[in-house]
Amino acid sequence: MNQPAPLDAFREAGDAVFAELLQRVGEAQPQPRLAPTRRALDFLGDPQGSYPIIHVAGTNGKTSTSRIVESIVRAYGLRTGLLTSPHLVRLNERIVIDGEPISDQILAANWADIQPYLQLVDKELEAAGEVPLTFFEALTVLAFACFADAPVDVAVVEVGMGGEWDSTNVADGQVAVFTPIALDHTLRLGNTVAEIARTKSGIIKPAASVVSAAQTPEVQAELDRAAELSESTLARENEGFELLSSTVAVGGQVISVRGLAGTYKDLFLPLYGTHQAQNAAVAIAAVESFLGAGSQALVGDLLAEGLGTATSPGRLQLVGIEPTVLVDAAHNPHGAVALAAALEAYFDFDEIAVVVGILADKDAQGIVAALAPQVDRFYVTEPHSERAVRMDDLADNVAEWTSEQTTFRFDDLASALDSAREWAAEAPKRAVLVTGSIVLVGEAITLAAAGEWMEK
Repeated sequence: MNQPAPLDAFREAGDAVFAELLQRVGEAQPQPRLAPTRRALDFLGDPQGSYPIIHVAGTNGKTSTSRIVESIVRAYGLRTGLLTSPHLVRLNERIVIDGEPISDQILAANWADIQPYLQLVDKELEAAGEVPLTFFEALTVLAFACFADAPVDVAVVEVGMGGEWDSTNVADGQVAVFTPIALDHTLRLGNTVAEIARTKSGIIKPAASVVSAAQTPEVQAELDRAAELSESTLARENEGFELLSSTVAVGGQVISVRGLAGTYKDLFLPLYGTHQAQNAAVAIAAVESFLGAGSQALVGDLLAEGLGTATSPGRLQLVGIEPTVLVDAAHNPHGAVALAAALEAYFDFDEIAVVVGILADKDAQGIVAALAPQVDRFYVTEPHSERAVRMDDLADNVAEWTSEQTTFRFDDLASALDSAREWAAEAPKRAVLVTGSIVLVGEAITLAAAGEWMEK
């Protein structure tokens, strides 16, 4: 009689998938191409065509908006697939089936199934003098295959970077969603928000339903142009739909939203920050567009369930109590401004120490400037990434931008957190915030779980 494999064997198999993906060209060097991903999926019978897709692009709020959309659609009883990136702790977080990260067993099985086809495409690319399938291209193929295998009724797919040439764009989204677009990844996407918006607008497919958060005029012009060329419908925040109100509540906020087809009042959203309320408004309009082409109001109790159970790990997430430790994945000035506003409006701390590490391709000065009015101390360290700004370099800059007296240096995150938590524990209304890098936030979540910081 065969004994079932122990759980740790599946864990090893899941970790092995990530290890193999890491052997490929990394996510920081995406290839501006779609053909190789299309080729691999063609070998697999085009699994991405077997379910409708809600495609989400933007600079900030993509992951939260994607997760809220998925949660609402799942409340309707549909079996959902969700692809987000990057992950905070484990790869499985990126591929979610029906609200749960994909199991190690299924992840490994699907990875094994697609290997022959990935290798075929790799050989073709190498023969043509091109780079083999990258980490994100292979991950995209894996996710679409996992969704078809599940099978799902709908997939919510977050763009990795950009839009037009992002590997997720091999799929045709019935609904294209745009969160706020700002400057980020300028080396890859362009030096102006108009250029970046042009690239992101490439996810709009013929006759799609397009839903956009409020944008600057130059961004909106690009989205308008793309929607017109593709003969798509376009719903803009503050015109087609809007956030009517947001009120601070225990554990989150209560919001009211005028959607495309109905007005929804006094809904609890267990996320902090007005930016999350706006993400929820965009998500509601996206689901209205998907379920009823924007002409049928959502069912009140199902919408309430979907919003009330939405989560967004790493976004103003509480990972420690006594003292309070929060993590937030803000890694550009636009995200840091939203974070600072949420800290002021939703919390009542007397003093905050921010543990910060930033990658070299980010606007460190813009991030620090946005946080400085709400922060009393900067504990500077660096994430485990080849792209990280060296601790001493960042600390020198932070001291120059703020104050030498309030800037502290740490070689690693663990010692920075130990020191910050010790300081915060000395007074009742002090808190620690970890931000500046998604990698750093993921490391902090792991340390907090290992240290059981949520236990009294």
